[in-house]
Amino acid sequence: MDKQDPKTDFFVVKALEDGVNVIGLTRGTDTRFHHSEKLDKDEVMIAQFTEHTSAVKVRGKAIIQTSHGQLDNK
Repeated sequence: MDKQDPKTDFFVVKALEDGVNVIGLTRGTDTRFHHSEKLDKDEVMIAQFTEHTSAVKVRGKAIIQTSHGQLDNK
């Protein structure tokens, strides 16, 4: 299996309830919130890490799928 560049690795968030927040966090010495999306039940967001985004915070009940596996945030 080839190792992917982490900046081009996609992840999927599927909301299991209304109001799931997906929050992007910046890279660098000061980690800050830079983007936020609110998903309603059964909405799906496909995203990737970039030169500006180093982490993502998911608040609410959701399924998160990455190349490393699936997480159920229930």
